[in-house]
Amino acid sequence: MSLPAVEIVYCRQCRWLLRAAWLAQELLSTFEEEIGGVTLAPGTGGVFRVAVDGIVVWDRKEEGRFPEAAELKRRVRDRVAPDRPLGHVDAEAAT
Repeated sequence: MSLPAVEIVYCRQCRWLLRAAWLAQELLSTFEEEIGGVTLAPGTGGVFRVAVDGIVVWDRKEEGRFPEAAELKRRVRDRVAPDRPLGHVDAEAAT
């Protein structure tokens, strides 16, 4: 069984590569056992979208902002390991 794949599409015109790379690092370090990798894909037009196995979990245009690392981790967790606790990340959501 293959592990889920995460894709982050970022706007190259807006120079959002560093933001995408940082969030990729956060996801890879948090979900070492649960995801098979993170792909960074350049796009245009202000795009910043995160998908797990093709299912969008964050879209900057729909949300009107960028994700905080903690909320992105919760959304990815809900797709890849719903029963897994995230420790302080879950505590932040409860407050």
